[in-house]
Amino acid sequence: MNLIDGKATAARILEQLTDEISTLPYTPGLCVILIGNNPASQTYVNAKIKACNKIGIYSELIILPETVSETYLLNKIKELNQDKNIHGILVQLPLPKHISANKVIETIDYQKDVDGFHPINLGRLAKGLPALTPCTPKGIQELLKSYNIVTEGKHCVIIGRSNIVGMPMSIMMMQNIPFANATVTVCHSKTQNIDTYTRQADIIIAAIGSPKKITGDMLKEGCVVIDVGINRVERGNKYYLVGDVDFESAALKASYITPVPGGVGPMTIAMLMKNTVEASKSIQRHY
Repeated sequence: MNLIDGKATAARILEQLTDEISTLPYTPGLCVILIGNNPASQTYVNAKIKACNKIGIYSELIILPETVSETYLLNKIKELNQDKNIHGILVQLPLPKHISANKVIETIDYQKDVDGFHPINLGRLAKGLPALTPCTPKGIQELLKSYNIVTEGKHCVIIGRSNIVGMPMSIMMMQNIPFANATVTVCHSKTQNIDTYTRQADIIIAAIGSPKKITGDMLKEGCVVIDVGINRVERGNKYYLVGDVDFESAALKASYITPVPGGVGPMTIAMLMKNTVEASKSIQRHY
């Protein structure tokens, strides 16, 4: 079993981005909007701002109260769309119930949509055109590339169909590009006898948000396991982070496996930084 070290891979990518940013005649800028005081969201946002500071991206953090109106938020995004110092806009999800995530995503200029969630970016992704792609799937593909994992002609089973991970990941793994060209099956909450599919998989990408749902007895010998899940579970009086895969039993079957934490998570932030730099170069060309 080989451990896929997302932390080390992300560090190498951030180092490359630092060098690239130092050669640019301008400073890439990212604005993150955080609404309310969700502790998990605060942790994610802090990690993103820290990464910006580390590699030389200008960052702004806008914190708004839980009660902020949808109209105020949308107007703030429209202001940022016009701000020449800001090349990437990210609104941390989830949002309060009175605010439509779809409206928020569609209001962001798709050229500044560094999360890769805008319908134009997802549509361009589906057509195989250049686009800002969702950070987690992009990070997973970078991990496959870093470890030179053969994907062409392999059966890739994706567990989860969200717009953030499962759906874009399925598109990316089918494309006629390096570290893709796989035969893709997507399983989800309504899939019956899910283990029938997981046992056929050469590559499993688990993104279902259910702790230790995928166990070793559900896997094919020698498969590659990418665990996207980050679940907080309580043992005694302590909390631990675990993935959607039962690491101990899965590691006995897998040829390669990502740990939780330290696997996909650091890559997601690294790809956000990469998207911000890519967005800045595209936008600067129009000025």
